[in-house]
Amino acid sequence: MLLLIAASTFVCAAFTVMGLYWLAFRPRSIAAERLAELKSQTINVPTNGLSPEPSPVAAITEQLAEPLSRLVPPSAAEAAKLRKQLMQAGFTGHEAVLLYRAIHLSSMVLLPLAVAVVYILLAKTLSSATLPILFAFIAGFFIPKFTLTQLIKRRKLRIQWGLPDALDLMVTCIEAGLGLNASIVRVSEEINHVHPDLSKEFGLVNLEIRVGRSRDEALSNLAERTGVEDLDSLVSMLIQADKFGTSITRAIRVYSSALRTKRRQRAEQAAQMAAVKLLLPLAAFLFPTLFIAILAPAALNLIDALRRVGP
Repeated sequence: MLLLIAASTFVCAAFTVMGLYWLAFRPRSIAAERLAELKSQTINVPTNGLSPEPSPVAAITEQLAEPLSRLVPPSAAEAAKLRKQLMQAGFTGHEAVLLYRAIHLSSMVLLPLAVAVVYILLAKTLSSATLPILFAFIAGFFIPKFTLTQLIKRRKLRIQWGLPDALDLMVTCIEAGLGLNASIVRVSEEINHVHPDLSKEFGLVNLEIRVGRSRDEALSNLAERTGVEDLDSLVSMLIQADKFGTSITRAIRVYSSALRTKRRQRAEQAAQMAAVKLLLPLAAFLFPTLFIAILAPAALNLIDALRRVGP
Protein backbone atom coordinates (compact mmCIF):
# COMPACT_ATOMS: atom_id res chain seq x y z
CA MET A 1 0.00 0.00 0.00
CA LEU A 2 2.84 2.38 0.88
CA LEU A 3 4.56 1.58 -2.42
CA LEU A 4 1.36 2.35 -4.35
CA ILE A 5 0.98 5.73 -2.59
CA ALA A 6 4.61 6.62 -3.31
CA ALA A 7 4.28 5.65 -6.99
CA SER A 8 1.05 7.64 -7.39
CA THR A 9 2.65 10.69 -5.74
CA PHE A 10 5.68 10.46 -8.05
CA VAL A 11 3.50 10.13 -11.17
CA CYS A 12 1.31 13.11 -10.19
CA ALA A 13 4.35 15.27 -9.42
CA ALA A 14 6.01 14.30 -12.71
CA PHE A 15 2.92 15.13 -14.76
CA THR A 16 2.52 18.43 -12.87
CA VAL A 17 6.11 19.45 -13.61
CA MET A 18 5.77 18.43 -17.26
CA GLY A 19 2.54 20.40 -17.61
CA LEU A 20 4.05 23.53 -16.06
CA TYR A 21 7.12 23.19 -18.30
CA TRP A 22 4.92 22.87 -21.37
CA LEU A 23 2.88 25.92 -20.41
CA ALA A 24 6.01 27.99 -19.77
CA PHE A 25 8.14 26.98 -22.75
CA ARG A 26 5.70 25.78 -25.42
CA PRO A 27 6.31 27.34 -28.86
CA ARG A 28 4.21 30.36 -29.64
CA SER A 29 2.11 30.68 -32.74
CA ILE A 30 3.03 32.96 -35.62
CA ALA A 31 0.33 35.45 -34.61
CA ALA A 32 1.64 35.60 -31.03
CA GLU A 33 5.20 36.18 -32.25
CA ARG A 34 4.00 38.96 -34.56
CA LEU A 35 2.11 40.64 -31.70
CA ALA A 36 5.23 40.42 -29.51
CA GLU A 37 7.27 42.11 -32.25
CA LEU A 38 4.71 44.89 -32.61
CA LYS A 39 4.67 45.34 -28.83
CA SER A 40 8.46 45.63 -28.68
CA GLN A 41 8.41 48.16 -31.51
CA THR A 42 5.78 50.18 -29.63
CA ILE A 43 7.86 50.12 -26.45
CA ASN A 44 10.96 51.35 -28.29
CA VAL A 45 9.15 54.43 -29.62
CA PRO A 46 10.32 57.52 -27.69
CA THR A 47 7.62 59.02 -25.46
CA ASN A 48 9.42 62.20 -24.31
CA GLY A 49 9.33 60.99 -20.70
CA LEU A 50 5.54 60.68 -20.50
CA SER A 51 5.55 56.96 -19.69
CA PRO A 52 8.29 54.98 -17.96
CA GLU A 53 10.06 52.13 -19.69
CA PRO A 54 9.22 48.63 -18.44
CA SER A 55 11.63 47.47 -15.76
CA PRO A 56 13.43 44.09 -15.95
CA VAL A 57 11.67 43.01 -12.74
CA ALA A 58 8.26 43.64 -14.33
CA ALA A 59 9.26 41.66 -17.43
CA ILE A 60 10.47 38.70 -15.35
CA THR A 61 7.32 38.82 -13.20
CA GLU A 62 5.12 38.81 -16.28
CA GLN A 63 6.96 35.83 -17.76
CA LEU A 64 6.59 33.87 -14.51
CA ALA A 65 2.93 34.76 -14.02
CA GLU A 66 1.75 34.16 -17.56
CA PRO A 67 1.97 30.32 -17.45
CA LEU A 68 -0.08 30.21 -14.24
CA SER A 69 -2.67 32.55 -15.72
CA ARG A 70 -3.06 30.24 -18.73
CA LEU A 71 -4.26 27.43 -16.46
CA VAL A 72 -7.46 29.30 -15.51
CA PRO A 73 -7.85 32.24 -17.94
CA PRO A 74 -10.25 34.93 -16.66
CA SER A 75 -13.24 36.12 -18.63
CA ALA A 76 -13.32 39.60 -20.14
CA ALA A 77 -15.72 40.92 -17.48
CA GLU A 78 -13.70 39.39 -14.65
CA ALA A 79 -10.44 40.78 -16.05
CA ALA A 80 -11.94 44.28 -16.39
CA LYS A 81 -13.30 44.16 -12.83
CA LEU A 82 -9.98 42.90 -11.47
CA ARG A 83 -8.02 45.58 -13.32
CA LYS A 84 -10.32 48.26 -11.88
CA GLN A 85 -9.84 46.92 -8.35
CA LEU A 86 -6.06 46.82 -8.78
CA MET A 87 -6.08 50.39 -10.08
CA GLN A 88 -8.08 51.47 -7.03
CA ALA A 89 -5.46 49.72 -4.87
CA GLY A 90 -2.69 51.68 -6.61
CA PHE A 91 -1.36 49.00 -9.00
CA THR A 92 -1.58 50.55 -12.46
CA GLY A 93 0.99 48.43 -14.27
CA HIS A 94 -0.06 46.24 -17.16
CA GLU A 95 1.42 43.19 -15.40
CA ALA A 96 -0.64 43.72 -12.22
CA VAL A 97 -3.52 41.48 -13.33
CA LEU A 98 -1.20 38.64 -14.31
CA LEU A 99 0.73 38.91 -11.06
CA TYR A 100 -2.42 38.93 -8.93
CA ARG A 101 -3.81 35.93 -10.79
CA ALA A 102 -0.53 34.08 -10.29
CA ILE A 103 -0.53 34.85 -6.56
CA HIS A 104 -4.18 33.80 -6.27
CA LEU A 105 -3.69 30.48 -8.08
CA SER A 106 -0.43 29.77 -6.26
CA SER A 107 -2.01 30.31 -2.86
CA MET A 108 -4.86 27.97 -3.76
CA VAL A 109 -2.36 25.25 -4.67
CA LEU A 110 0.57 25.80 -2.29
CA LEU A 111 -1.37 26.12 0.98
CA PRO A 112 -3.16 22.73 0.65
CA LEU A 113 0.09 21.20 -0.59
CA ALA A 114 1.93 22.54 2.46
CA VAL A 115 -0.72 21.07 4.77
CA ALA A 116 -0.46 17.70 3.01
CA VAL A 117 3.35 17.73 3.31
CA VAL A 118 3.11 18.51 7.05
CA TYR A 119 0.73 15.59 7.60
CA ILE A 120 3.04 13.27 5.62
CA LEU A 121 6.06 14.35 7.67
CA LEU A 122 4.09 13.73 10.86
CA ALA A 123 3.33 10.19 9.61
CA LYS A 124 -0.42 10.74 9.65
CA THR A 125 -2.91 9.43 7.14
CA LEU A 126 -4.07 11.69 4.36
CA SER A 127 -7.69 10.87 5.18
CA SER A 128 -7.30 12.74 8.47
CA ALA A 129 -5.91 15.72 6.55
CA THR A 130 -8.95 16.12 4.28
CA LEU A 131 -10.62 18.80 6.39
CA PRO A 132 -7.42 20.84 6.99
CA ILE A 133 -6.58 20.67 3.27
CA LEU A 134 -10.08 21.92 2.46
CA PHE A 135 -9.69 24.79 4.93
CA ALA A 136 -6.28 25.62 3.44
CA PHE A 137 -7.79 25.71 -0.06
CA ILE A 138 -10.57 28.05 1.13
CA ALA A 139 -8.01 30.25 2.88
CA GLY A 140 -5.86 30.37 -0.24
CA PHE A 141 -8.92 31.42 -2.23
CA PHE A 142 -10.04 34.22 0.09
CA ILE A 143 -6.78 35.63 1.52
CA PRO A 144 -5.65 37.41 -1.71
CA LYS A 145 -9.12 38.88 -2.21
CA PHE A 146 -9.30 40.04 1.40
CA THR A 147 -5.83 41.59 1.15
CA LEU A 148 -6.77 43.44 -2.05
CA THR A 149 -9.97 44.73 -0.44
CA GLN A 150 -8.04 46.04 2.57
CA LEU A 151 -5.49 47.75 0.31
CA ILE A 152 -8.32 49.47 -1.59
CA LYS A 153 -9.96 50.66 1.65
CA ARG A 154 -6.72 52.05 3.05
CA ARG A 155 -5.84 53.86 -0.16
CA LYS A 156 -9.30 55.38 -0.42
CA LEU A 157 -9.00 56.56 3.18
CA ARG A 158 -5.61 58.15 2.50
CA ILE A 159 -7.01 59.98 -0.52
CA GLN A 160 -10.04 61.17 1.46
CA TRP A 161 -7.84 62.59 4.21
CA GLY A 162 -5.53 64.37 1.76
CA LEU A 163 -8.15 65.79 -0.58
CA PRO A 164 -9.10 68.90 1.51
CA ASP A 165 -5.45 69.97 1.79
CA ALA A 166 -4.95 69.50 -1.95
CA LEU A 167 -8.05 71.58 -2.74
CA ASP A 168 -6.92 74.40 -0.45
CA LEU A 169 -3.61 74.48 -2.28
CA MET A 170 -5.41 74.36 -5.63
CA VAL A 171 -7.53 77.39 -4.67
CA THR A 172 -4.34 79.27 -3.76
CA CYS A 173 -2.74 78.38 -7.10
CA ILE A 174 -5.80 79.43 -9.12
CA GLU A 175 -6.10 82.73 -7.25
CA ALA A 176 -2.39 83.34 -7.95
CA GLY A 177 -3.14 83.28 -11.68
CA LEU A 178 -2.57 79.65 -12.72
CA GLY A 179 -5.07 77.75 -14.81
CA LEU A 180 -6.76 74.58 -13.66
CA ASN A 181 -4.34 72.29 -15.54
CA ALA A 182 -1.29 74.13 -14.23
CA SER A 183 -2.79 74.09 -10.74
CA ILE A 184 -3.21 70.33 -10.88
CA VAL A 185 0.47 69.97 -11.86
CA ARG A 186 1.59 72.34 -9.09
CA VAL A 187 -0.53 70.58 -6.45
CA SER A 188 0.82 67.20 -7.58
CA GLU A 189 4.37 68.43 -7.04
CA GLU A 190 3.70 70.07 -3.68
CA ILE A 191 1.86 67.21 -1.97
CA ASN A 192 4.17 64.48 -3.22
CA HIS A 193 5.77 63.84 0.19
CA VAL A 194 2.62 64.38 2.27
CA HIS A 195 -0.04 62.59 0.21
CA PRO A 196 1.78 60.45 -2.38
CA ASP A 197 -1.32 58.57 -3.54
CA LEU A 198 -3.21 61.74 -4.41
CA SER A 199 -0.08 63.25 -5.95
CA LYS A 200 0.29 60.21 -8.21
CA GLU A 201 -3.33 60.45 -9.35
CA PHE A 202 -3.02 64.16 -10.16
CA GLY A 203 0.18 63.39 -12.05
CA LEU A 204 -1.67 60.80 -14.14
CA VAL A 205 -4.35 63.39 -14.91
CA ASN A 206 -1.64 65.74 -16.15
CA LEU A 207 -0.11 62.99 -18.31
CA GLU A 208 -3.46 62.14 -19.88
CA ILE A 209 -4.08 65.80 -20.73
CA ARG A 210 -0.59 66.12 -22.25
CA VAL A 211 -1.07 63.10 -24.52
CA GLY A 212 -4.21 64.62 -26.00
CA ARG A 213 -7.19 63.63 -23.90
CA SER A 214 -9.71 66.26 -22.91
CA ARG A 215 -9.73 67.54 -19.36
CA ASP A 216 -13.23 66.22 -18.73
CA GLU A 217 -12.19 62.72 -19.82
CA ALA A 218 -8.99 62.84 -17.73
CA LEU A 219 -10.94 63.92 -14.65
CA SER A 220 -13.53 61.20 -15.23
CA ASN A 221 -10.72 58.63 -15.43
CA LEU A 222 -9.38 60.02 -12.15
CA ALA A 223 -12.70 59.35 -10.40
CA GLU A 224 -12.89 55.86 -11.90
CA ARG A 225 -9.31 54.96 -10.93
CA THR A 226 -9.66 55.97 -7.30
CA GLY A 227 -13.27 54.99 -6.56
CA VAL A 228 -13.47 57.70 -3.88
CA GLU A 229 -16.92 59.22 -3.53
CA ASP A 230 -15.63 62.67 -2.53
CA LEU A 231 -13.31 62.79 -5.53
CA ASP A 232 -16.13 61.65 -7.82
CA SER A 233 -18.28 64.53 -6.58
CA LEU A 234 -15.37 66.94 -7.08
CA VAL A 235 -14.87 65.78 -10.67
CA SER A 236 -18.58 66.17 -11.43
CA MET A 237 -18.52 69.67 -9.94
CA LEU A 238 -15.45 70.69 -11.96
CA ILE A 239 -16.95 69.37 -15.19
CA GLN A 240 -20.23 71.19 -14.57
CA ALA A 241 -18.46 74.42 -13.61
CA ASP A 242 -16.34 74.27 -16.75
CA LYS A 243 -19.34 73.48 -18.93
CA PHE A 244 -21.58 76.30 -17.63
CA GLY A 245 -18.81 78.86 -17.18
CA THR A 246 -19.18 79.40 -13.43
CA SER A 247 -16.33 80.32 -11.09
CA ILE A 248 -14.12 77.27 -10.52
CA THR A 249 -12.31 78.98 -7.62
CA ARG A 250 -15.52 79.63 -5.69
CA ALA A 251 -16.80 76.13 -6.32
CA ILE A 252 -13.53 74.51 -5.15
CA ARG A 253 -13.39 76.74 -2.04
CA VAL A 254 -16.94 75.82 -1.00
CA TYR A 255 -16.34 72.14 -1.67
CA SER A 256 -13.03 72.23 0.23
CA SER A 257 -14.76 73.73 3.26
CA ALA A 258 -17.39 70.99 3.11
CA LEU A 259 -14.68 68.32 2.90
CA ARG A 260 -12.86 69.74 5.92
CA THR A 261 -16.11 69.59 7.90
CA LYS A 262 -16.67 66.03 6.75
CA ARG A 263 -13.11 65.08 7.69
CA ARG A 264 -13.58 66.49 11.19
CA GLN A 265 -16.84 64.58 11.55
CA ARG A 266 -15.11 61.36 10.45
CA ALA A 267 -12.37 61.94 13.04
CA GLU A 268 -14.96 62.50 15.79
CA GLN A 269 -16.84 59.37 14.73
CA ALA A 270 -13.61 57.32 14.81
CA ALA A 271 -12.81 58.68 18.29
CA GLN A 272 -16.26 57.72 19.58
CA MET A 273 -16.00 54.24 18.06
CA ALA A 274 -12.63 53.65 19.71
CA ALA A 275 -14.27 53.19 23.13
CA VAL A 276 -16.63 50.56 21.71
CA LYS A 277 -13.80 48.72 19.93
CA LEU A 278 -11.80 48.55 23.18
CA LEU A 279 -14.53 46.57 24.95
CA LEU A 280 -13.65 43.25 23.29
CA PRO A 281 -9.89 43.24 24.11
CA LEU A 282 -10.67 44.48 27.64
CA ALA A 283 -13.18 41.71 28.20
CA ALA A 284 -10.89 39.08 26.65
CA PHE A 285 -7.54 39.97 28.26
CA LEU A 286 -7.74 42.56 31.03
CA PHE A 287 -10.77 41.45 33.07
CA PRO A 288 -9.67 37.79 33.44
CA THR A 289 -6.24 38.96 34.63
CA LEU A 290 -7.84 41.26 37.20
CA PHE A 291 -10.10 38.48 38.44
CA ILE A 292 -7.11 36.15 38.84
CA ALA A 293 -5.05 38.79 40.67
CA ILE A 294 -7.93 39.68 43.03
CA LEU A 295 -9.54 36.29 43.67
CA ALA A 296 -6.51 33.99 43.55
CA PRO A 297 -5.24 34.82 47.12
CA ALA A 298 -8.70 34.39 48.57
CA ALA A 299 -9.11 31.07 46.76
CA LEU A 300 -5.76 29.80 48.09
CA ASN A 301 -6.66 30.81 51.66
CA LEU A 302 -10.01 29.07 51.31
CA ILE A 303 -8.33 25.88 50.08
CA ASP A 304 -5.90 25.91 53.03
CA ALA A 305 -8.77 26.44 55.50
CA LEU A 306 -10.73 23.51 54.02
CA ARG A 307 -7.67 21.27 54.29
CA ARG A 308 -7.23 22.10 57.95
CA VAL A 309 -10.89 21.42 58.74
CA GLY A 310 -10.89 18.08 56.92
CA PRO A 311 -9.95 14.76 58.58
